[in-house]
Parts: sequence; structure tokens; C-alpha cells
Amino acid sequence: MAWGNAVLSENQNDVEACVTERGYEAEIPTYGTAESTSSALFSTVASRGRQAIKGTTANDGFEGIVGASESLREVLDLVRMVAPADSTALIEGETGTGKELIARAIHNISSRREHPFIRLNCAAIPFDLLESELFGHEKGAFTGAFAQKIGRFEMADKGTLFLDEIGDIPLALQPKLLRVLQEQEFERLGSGRTHRINVRVVAATHRDLAAMVRRNEFRSDLYYRLNVFPVVLPPLRERQEDISHLVSHFVEVFSRKMGKRITCIPNETLSALIAYPWPGNVRELQNSIERAVILSKNGVLPNPLPTSDKSAVTNPLPVSDKNPLTVTSSQITFDDSTRALILQALREAGWVIGGSGGAADRLGLKRTTLIAKMKKLGISRPVRRSDMSRLPGTPVESAMAATNICHRSGEEPCASTNPDADELCYS
Repeated sequence: MAWGNAVLSENQNDVEACVTERGYEAEIPTYGTAESTSSALFSTVASRGRQAIKGTTANDGFEGIVGASESLREVLDLVRMVAPADSTALIEGETGTGKELIARAIHNISSRREHPFIRLNCAAIPFDLLESELFGHEKGAFTGAFAQKIGRFEMADKGTLFLDEIGDIPLALQPKLLRVLQEQEFERLGSGRTHRINVRVVAATHRDLAAMVRRNEFRSDLYYRLNVFPVVLPPLRERQEDISHLVSHFVEVFSRKMGKRITCIPNETLSALIAYPWPGNVRELQNSIERAVILSKNGVLPNPLPTSDKSAVTNPLPVSDKNPLTVTSSQITFDDSTRALILQALREAGWVIGGSGGAADRLGLKRTTLIAKMKKLGISRPVRRSDMSRLPGTPVESAMAATNICHRSGEEPCASTNPDADELCYS
């Protein structure tokens, strides 16, 4: 994909090159509008001119979910599988990755879509009130209970109950929640009458529940009951190719909301946004774009990153907490930037992909994700002439075979090779 400077037309639907005449050479599909409808915001732009072409992609039908990366597609495939099954789903991921959007997507394409979708943030309700919020109470059940209250489980009857931050639910309340999940029945506070319901529960957390179980901070039986179908959301740093889509989406939303006209997204701004690791994920990006739209002058979107991060493409940028990496500033494509970043991480890790201190760990990526990106970008370890002479087959086959050879600091191949490994291994 060739990156020019993005320009928004007056109706926010056409995009063309700004300053340079070089436009986008690939389709950039995004979804949603200020009214949260799933229509394309930005479309294919010819290298010259302003003709917009509308298209559809894998996210059609998933309201408000923006992006077309492989990792996001995998998540949406899981959503399509679990939605009609009516099973309990556990959505895991860092704060700001869009867990509620995925929960709504599960509800919206399930057979319960005509019934209520009820949400409760377990971390936002005080312990003394959480049981009442979940199960309701009778009048006079406790001091201050002046009237009967219907709980969230009753509200969600025949629909879906989304329990956000389930890891924060108190231990004392977990047995009662487990009973509802298993038996689909409960009693309100202050009442001996058993209520039967038909509710699907979708839970979400940014915590490591398995680790909490080992520390006796979360009941193991409740964890296994919730973890019927886990869906793990990737952080935004593992979805760099989606950042431009999200920027386009949020610029569209906030420019309409504020009545401002954004006519140009400079290439430098877009490059900095793509390079930034976004520890707050999509929520942080959304807030940054809102700030940028507020600060925009003459239709140009400014760089909303803090001063210390505006030089992100020329100075060291913390891609992970352990290992800062850099991206060089120039008029380069997104693939070029990604390739340079991966190559730098591989060199610093001695071309080791997996494990602690490996390139995947330095980039904050899963090992399989990094391997897939390397294959896509055609990245392989440089092969020395001495290695090439030992390897059979074509030059390409020889180069690919050499990636599994184990070396000591540039010496001859050592005896401890691992032909079955899918990593670049150095002793």
C-alpha cells in the first residue's frame, strides 16, 4: 500500500492525495458512521482524482467494528461460530480493545437479537449493591430498600446479559452467580421465592482469570463455567494495519459531531499514529482523534500525540515495555515501515523469533503472528555463501532451509540444529 496524505472531501466520503499526487493504491475499507451504522466511511481512491468506489468486506453485519486485519478477522470468525450456539462466552483482552462491541455482536447475530441486551460493569458497582443489581431485592430487604427492585438477570430474560469486568466480582458473590449460570434460577434479596429465567451470559475481563484461580482470588468452578468459549481480542499494537481505518472512522464521526470540516490528514500525522504502540488501545486512539479534531485548523488534522511522542518515527519508540524499537522517518509505505521494524527486532534478538527476549516478545506480538507477517513481507534471514554451498535445491529453497540453521555469532553451523523448529534459532 502506498501512503500519500489522506484528504477528506467536503462530504467526508471522498479521499485523495494531499500535497503529493500519490494516492492510495489499495482499498481502505472502514465501517460505521456517527450513527453507528455499518456502512463504508472511506473507499478506494485512484492514484489521481477523487472518484470514490464503495465496497464491502468481512466486517459487514458487525456494527461499529472497524478493521480488516487477519487477527480481527479471526475474532469475528469465532463470533460467528459461538453466536448461534447460545453458549456462555468469555471475552478476554486489554482495556480499550472493544470487548463490549464483541459482546453486542454476539447478541446481534444470535437468536436472542429481538430480546434485551443488558450490560453491567461489575467493577463499577459497590460490593454492598452488586448483589441487588444482579438479582434484585424485595421492599424492606435492607435499610434503604423502599421499593421492590428488578435485577439485571430478570431484565435480560430471554436475552443476553453482558457482565463486564467479571474478574472484579467479589468471592462471596461468586457461588450465587455460579448457581444462576448452571440452574438458570435465583432468589431476590429478602425473598424465598425462586425465579426461573432464560438468559445467555457473555462475560468480559482484562484480568488473567486463570492466574487469579491459582492465587485463590477467583473460584475455579465459576471460571470453568464462564470459560466455555473464550474469545481473546488482540491489542491494537498487533493490528497496526487497522489504525488507518480507525483514524478514518473517528475523523468522520467527530468531524460530523462537531460540525468541523477535515480536508487533510498529513502523511506525517498518519505515520506517527501508526507507529505509536497505543497502550490504551482503540479507546486511547478514539480520544486522541477527538482531541485532534478539536485542535484542527484550516481543515488539517494535527498530530494529537504528546510532544514526547511526536518524534516517534525518528526517536526510540516503546513497542513493548521491555524493548524500545524505532521507526525511521521518510516517505515510505506502511509495508516498508513494518518490514523495517520487524528486521530491526530480529537483528536485536539475534534472529530468534519466539521465547523471552525474542523478536515477537520485543514487538509485543504472538510468535505465530510475527511468522505470518514475515511470510507476507518476504522476510527471511540473510544466508552466507558458506551456508548456500551446503544447502540443496534452488536459491530460494536454500535460503528458506538456512533459516533453521543454528549458528554461534557468525561461526560455522553448530551440531545442535533443530530441523523441526519453526523459529530462527541462534545459540
